[in-house]
Amino acid sequence: MIFANRSYAILHDELQNVGAQPGPNTQAMFNLDQPHLDWVSLANGMGVEAARAETAEQFNQVLEAGLSSKGPYLIEAVLG
Repeated sequence: MIFANRSYAILHDELQNVGAQPGPNTQAMFNLDQPHLDWVSLANGMGVEAARAETAEQFNQVLEAGLSSKGPYLIEAVLG
């Protein structure tokens, strides 16, 4: 299971904790959305079944599919 928030959220939080005001270049370096990593395609390319969930309902469906799978099964849970 991959919880894909598409950013280094912990780094954003740590900068905020120390009171830093990051500029646009720093913000861009902490984001992982240019381009989006397609975890499902990466898994499929390695012979692993995979699915993406963008809602709680989809997550329940793909979790059930993963638990019924006889082999490895990757779930990309897209957050925010």
